[in-house]
Amino acid sequence: MHEAEKFELEKFEKLFKELFKPLCAFTYKYLKDTDLCKEIVHDVFVNLWEKRAQIDLSKSVKSYLYSSVTNRSLNYLRDNKKFVKTEDFSIFEQNSCESDDFLAEQDLQAKIHKTLDELPEKCRKVFILNRFEGKKYKEIAQELDISEKTVEAHISKALKALKANLTEYLSILLFLTLKF
Repeated sequence: MHEAEKFELEKFEKLFKELFKPLCAFTYKYLKDTDLCKEIVHDVFVNLWEKRAQIDLSKSVKSYLYSSVTNRSLNYLRDNKKFVKTEDFSIFEQNSCESDDFLAEQDLQAKIHKTLDELPEKCRKVFILNRFEGKKYKEIAQELDISEKTVEAHISKALKALKANLTEYLSILLFLTLKF
């Protein structure tokens, strides 16, 4: 194994160890099945490794992984909706998975991730730690060695960017928020 390949593998392993559990937790809100979540997240990492040469790593890899996991989870639900037995309302029940709705949601997900990718790195990291990984401001401040006020400012900046870029989706966001 060449030195570059060894470094690449070590970097990948570190990323896997850092993000596997948070991605599983994130996926669980869609699938409500721990084993299935692990399988999907694992598949996303395998895909990342296999396509590492084609993926633009100048963009946020975390954002790419969260997008991939979200898309695979939603695709799984779409493809297996007839087998899902639940009393909970979901995006895919009661005719709410019309192709236009699904495409609108996919477009929304893409815009969210594009907006997050355009944020300064520290701001994006703070937002992901808070909103995707569920960490409190105090935990983030300690982890990144910044003040809680700085964390608050980064969250505020990220939310303003999302609001500015997603105003056309406000009704969809409200609908999704009420459903979950």
